[in-house]
Formats: sequence, structure tokens, C-alpha cells
Amino acid sequence: MNINELSDNQGARRARKRVGRGPGSGLGKTGGRGMKGQKSRSGVAIKGFEGGQMPLYRRLPKRGFTKPNRVDLAELTLGRLQTAIDAKKLDAGNAITEDALVAAGVVRRKLDGVRLLASGELTSKVSLELASATRGAVAAVEKAGGSITVSIQPKEKTPRTVKTVPDGKAAPAKSDADEESTES
Repeated sequence: MNINELSDNQGARRARKRVGRGPGSGLGKTGGRGMKGQKSRSGVAIKGFEGGQMPLYRRLPKRGFTKPNRVDLAELTLGRLQTAIDAKKLDAGNAITEDALVAAGVVRRKLDGVRLLASGELTSKVSLELASATRGAVAAVEKAGGSITVSIQPKEKTPRTVKTVPDGKAAPAKSDADEESTES
């Protein structure tokens, strides 16, 4: 095989569409845009327009909210922490702080703090000082014999309440006779 014999696979390169180059090209005259009308001309903004009717994106209610003062935390999993300790990037004997994690390259930047997640497994006994941690992560660190200090406490789990109707106090079902008497 020689260099002059090299070529792309069949169909890998496709020629550019050259519109308006005569009837023989198949894309002459209207240039593939069909006949007349708004869509055949430039400057079409037809997608959101519904002929004067209130468009769908304005008929639907606004929903949701973005907190302007939300705390942005860098995430760290137990698995990545253990990998860094095994690779001798972090010393498990000393207290591991957010600055030590950034210096070791485990976390790129700490943002408003570092949050420890319970993904992965931790086998080393470590002392951590972080901004936040999930309940599962705290339990995993304590199970491995370590300790963790967090500045933002994890939220308490609130039980879901289900409204129930007490027995015997359910509203009686309306019958057809009751409905007729209320109408007259």
C-alpha cells in the first residue's frame, strides 16, 4: 500500500450542498426551499408563533426557584478519598482539611466548601474537617474508626405524613336521590 492509495471509507466525506447552481444540480431555482411562503424566505421566526394565539410557553405557569445565596459545595466520595490515601497523596495520620485535599489534587477547588458523599468504601482511620457530609458518609467514617467535623450539619430526616380518615368518620356517598332533592 502506498500513500497515494490511501482514501477515506465510502461515505465518510460528503460534498457540500451547492444550492442555486442551475436546474441540472437538482437544487437550482428555489434552492430546495419549495414554493413561495414564509418558510421559503429568510428571517423566519415561526417556531414559537401561534398565529396571535397565546403561545404555549406563555400559557404554562412559571415554576421553580433558584436560590441566589445557595451554598456551592465541591463533592468528594469515600472511594476517591480512600484512593488518595492508598496512593500516598494524603496522610491518614494527620487531620485532613479542605486545603489539604486541594493541595493533594483530590478536589480541584473547594468552592464554598467540600461535601463528603457515601459512595465507595473507606477502610482507613481518618480525621476529617469538612464543610458538609451526608449521614451515610459520617456513619462510614465512624465505622472505620475515624472522626469527622462538619461546619454545615446534615438535615434531619423528616418523616412523611400521610393524611388518613379515621374509621367510621368517612363522608357518606351521595346517592342520585340526594342530588335530585338539592337541585329542586
